[in-house]
Amino acid sequence: MKNQIISTDKAPKAIGTYSQAVCVTGGSTIYLSGQIPLVPETMEMVSDDIGAQIDQVFKNLTEVCKESGGSLNDIVKLNIFLTDLSNFPTVNEIMAQYFDEPYPARAAVGIKELPKGSQVEMDGVMVIESCNDNS
Repeated sequence: MKNQIISTDKAPKAIGTYSQAVCVTGGSTIYLSGQIPLVPETMEMVSDDIGAQIDQVFKNLTEVCKESGGSLNDIVKLNIFLTDLSNFPTVNEIMAQYFDEPYPARAAVGIKELPKGSQVEMDGVMVIESCNDNS
């Protein structure tokens, strides 16, 4: 499996923790469902604090990636949904603690509301050598 980062100066350069595009050859593709900041043990929202919510979402994604046989750094496309786009700098700050360069391709979308009153939700696409067989 090989990831190649695509970058051109003919489009706006990446201004945060993302790449313009990622080309993947080989491997297994895993589609990660949206994660909101629920604490798995209680199924309750972690906090009303946006930083704590973003952190919990990355923790939740980490566990799904691990169970699939990969890590956050195997995510090639990350989608971020925020109820307040002014929180986007906080996403970049916390994301930098969880991801190594090269960063995945990414989109951030401002939306009206999310399940359970969450302020953030993320989903993604991960590519690894082969899936864990949990059957």
